[in-house]
Amino acid sequence: MTEEKTQSADEAAKAEELKGVPEDMIESPELAKLREELETVKQEALYARAETQNVRRRLEKDIADTRAYAATGFARDILSVADNLSRALSAIPAELREDEKLKSIVAGIEATGREIEKVFGNHGITRVAAMGLPLDPNQHQAMIEVPSTDAEPGTVVQELQSGYMIKDRLLRPAMVAVAKKPD
Repeated sequence: MTEEKTQSADEAAKAEELKGVPEDMIESPELAKLREELETVKQEALYARAETQNVRRRLEKDIADTRAYAATGFARDILSVADNLSRALSAIPAELREDEKLKSIVAGIEATGREIEKVFGNHGITRVAAMGLPLDPNQHQAMIEVPSTDAEPGTVVQELQSGYMIKDRLLRPAMVAVAKKPD
């Protein structure tokens, strides 16, 4: 019974304290429930805003990536043209390069090669360095191993086909020959 007296005394003290306070300002169970619901809705709105912001950031990144790498397919296709120009130049012997009849053809092929390299540069397409470097499986594709006493094992000693990057992505790996210990 002591607890009942304490509770009723507390309730009486509470009622005395709230005497004169307007009824709508007194905390009621309904008001407490509404405050709780308000906090829940505020939290949900905050989460929804954060999710919207994350979606917006992902979309902006996707758009930037699309712009940066849109030419990837075309660039891969045009690499074969650059390879063929390079092969054409390397196939012309030195004595024919000095021939007056062929000099302008050689100059035209060289100018076309420079123009392709310039266009590649304008679009963020760069050549992968290979010769004399250690084999990097992220940029090089080892095609053969060559016994060598001059180079450390695992070092690129010959570039069979040039590799290219577009911005920070690999467009085509460099196909290389790698040094190995002689037998």
